[in-house]
Order: sequence, then C-alpha cells, then structure tokens
Amino acid sequence: MSPRRNSPRRKPTRGRDSSGGVPDEDALMLRVTGGQRREAGPDGEWVIRRIPGASAVKAYRCPGCAQEIPSGMPHVVAWRPYGDGGDRRHWHSSCWDRRSHRSPRAPRR
Repeated sequence: MSPRRNSPRRKPTRGRDSSGGVPDEDALMLRVTGGQRREAGPDGEWVIRRIPGASAVKAYRCPGCAQEIPSGMPHVVAWRPYGDGGDRRHWHSSCWDRRSHRSPRAPRR
C-alpha cells in the first residue's frame, strides 16, 4: 500500500501551463490589459471587461433587457474599441452572451 499524501497536490497557477513554463499568450494579454479583451460579433467589434460581484459597487441599467443590474452582481462592461468611451454599457452576463439573438428592449417608464 502506498503512503498517504499529507500535502495537497497543487494545481497549475493561473496563466501558466502545466509544465510550469511561461504564461500562455491569452493569459499574458489579460494581465497586461487589466482583464480587457476584444470580441467580434455580428454587431461589430467590442472591448469587454468582466466585472466580479465584489467590484460591482453601483447599480446600472442593462441595455439588453432594460432591467437593473444591482450592486454586487457580476456583469460585463462593453464599449467600442475606437472611441472616447462614451458608449460604455454595463450588461448582465447572460444578456451580453445572447445579444445577437434579440434586439434591445425599450426602457420601462
């Protein structure tokens, strides 16, 4: 019978391959850009950043469903790559993923 392991096996650190080598290109780009990445879709090219719940301190209105994104809820911030940032919008993660399947809804009054 083999001896019991007293220490847990370590998983590879984030952004490193299993051989302990240099970070892969995508992980390195996420670190350099602060978690931003470019995404292309049928509605054009976007820069997105996923916001964790702990960092979401304000409430926003999702343009996909016109519902409120409460503070503390993880969500996505998206904007056009070539602009002044005036088109930054906060989306529910699920609304962002399904944006090509539906049109924006009119805001409630």
